[in-house]
Amino acid sequence: MQATPSNFKLTFLGGAGTVTGSKTLLETDSCSVLIDCGLFQGLKHLRELNRLPLTVDASKIDVLILTHAHLDHCGYIPLLVKNGFKGPIHCTAPTLELVEIILKDSAKIQEEDAERANRYNYTKHSVAEPLYTQKDVEKAMQLFVAHEFSEWVILDPSIKFEFLNNGHILGSGFVNMEVNDSKVIFSGDIGRLEPMLLYPPKKIKEADYVIMESTYGDRIHGEEDVKATLLKVIEETFDKRGILMIPSFAVERTQEILYLIYQLRQEDKLPPIPVYLDSPMGINATNVYDRYHELQNISNFEINRMYNDVKFISDAQLSKAVCLDGKPKIVLAGSGMIEGGRIIHYLNNHIGSKKNTLLFVGYQGEGTRGRAILKGSSEIKFFGEYHKVLCDIRSIGSLSAHADQEEMIEWLKNIQSPVKKIFLNHGELHQSNAFRVKIQDELGWSCEVPLMNSEYTLS
Repeated sequence: MQATPSNFKLTFLGGAGTVTGSKTLLETDSCSVLIDCGLFQGLKHLRELNRLPLTVDASKIDVLILTHAHLDHCGYIPLLVKNGFKGPIHCTAPTLELVEIILKDSAKIQEEDAERANRYNYTKHSVAEPLYTQKDVEKAMQLFVAHEFSEWVILDPSIKFEFLNNGHILGSGFVNMEVNDSKVIFSGDIGRLEPMLLYPPKKIKEADYVIMESTYGDRIHGEEDVKATLLKVIEETFDKRGILMIPSFAVERTQEILYLIYQLRQEDKLPPIPVYLDSPMGINATNVYDRYHELQNISNFEINRMYNDVKFISDAQLSKAVCLDGKPKIVLAGSGMIEGGRIIHYLNNHIGSKKNTLLFVGYQGEGTRGRAILKGSSEIKFFGEYHKVLCDIRSIGSLSAHADQEEMIEWLKNIQSPVKKIFLNHGELHQSNAFRVKIQDELGWSCEVPLMNSEYTLS
């Protein structure tokens, strides 16, 4: 059903009932706009969605707007382009730089995984193939257009939008859109009200419709002293002469952990233990952070010094040497949910020893290895084999870059007149529905949790 001249239509192509694969299509009679284009991750039935064609023709989508650079928001872009999308991809300048790093890494991991599966014959397919290659990524990157925050972009006479900082990761932003006479907000992933490195989310005062994430819609982050907890884990691991392995997201979480370690060093609290960032993507992302001091809410002095005592490892052979070395150390390596990357090689060598520690510092999606380990699985499968989990498992939950239920409610309260409708996406169903009830009870606004591929015609 095509939107009429006075109406517009929303279709939820991903991120509906799940925290992954975010894709929301907005259509007027003259323009088709996709907001975010994420890869499905986690459970097998979700990952398999990546290999199914979209329910809309990619070649008929005019514009893509990207809220930020995380894979669950940008990871499907090379496939969209392979399937015929030729329009501009709008984002902020830091997002453009981070997306290129993340997509190239994603393609590289897919190529390596397919090659390994074929070599050792542990694929269920006749030939394992990556979803996309690094060449596909290079083609997609040619379509990107970068913008400043608060820069209005006119798509056609009926649609214009601007990015406003939402405090989630470097360069991430709300999409503040005007469609005909309606004000529509796409939240992307909302950051904490007091982020560690970034400025807090901008306050929105007007909105007719809000398409809002709900990752932590059912919970409140604890009042944990993150730095003290991290120090305790480091000290306990060092006392056992063990290795502290931190599966870390390359963007934001890596830089936050390194900032905390820097602070502990400055306070003379850190034991004499080397720190390694064994992640080419994490190193490249850190270099991007270093180019955008003005978007970070910490001093230039700290930004210039916080990485001085960290050993950056890009070279694969050096990574193998550090991985095989059993001496005490702190290692940050991707991926954050242990779905790929160099962290798996560390687990392959060190997950079976009680003296070592695996520390989770971010959200672990349903169906990921990280979620399974965190829930207490006694063994985990990678490289085609099962491995016993004997190392100490720890978690710092309050480091999340996502606002919790209270913070999201506080952000919504800045809107000065009632919202016509809020659509809650990017959350597992129990999270979204808990947040829906909270919004209706506290704010009295109409709120809905869309299902996958559901359509709504709005005026």
